[in-house]
Amino acid sequence: MSRLNSVIRRLQAQRDCLNAAADMIKDYDGIVLEVGLGNGRTFDHLREIMPDREIFVFDRQIAAHPKCIPDDDHLFLGDIFETLPMAVERFKGKVALVHSDVGTGDEALNARIATFIGQTLPPALMKGAIVASDQKIDVPGTIAEPLPEGVPQDRYFFRRYQG
Repeated sequence: MSRLNSVIRRLQAQRDCLNAAADMIKDYDGIVLEVGLGNGRTFDHLREIMPDREIFVFDRQIAAHPKCIPDDDHLFLGDIFETLPMAVERFKGKVALVHSDVGTGDEALNARIATFIGQTLPPALMKGAIVASDQKIDVPGTIAEPLPEGVPQDRYFFRRYQG
């Protein structure tokens, strides 16, 4: 498969998963955490499909398209190992959806970040919250949820918090 076709499949899977996650939380009133702003594509998509939700974004540094950057009140800028615990404390029990896309290209660092996110998140999650990620994140108190039809296994991961 060409690299172009591979990236198209990855982005289609990501869009399908974001749409499914939004549908999975439609009956919950909580906020959304976007962990990893990157170039802002997924944040922009989340704003479009959930226009009435507050979305808080995390990243080490801003590299997004100017139209895809949240206002300062919705941005946690800095090291995830410092910013995520602050957000968890602030949003205890209020998070309905976490979307995590923080791949760094360094497998050891990715595993460390995934472990940290999984161990840190639970106090912020409301019962029924969804954690959607491009990497496997083990979040205590969650169960696996099926992916949307057509999304290959291990391309994305859904976890639902049982509270």
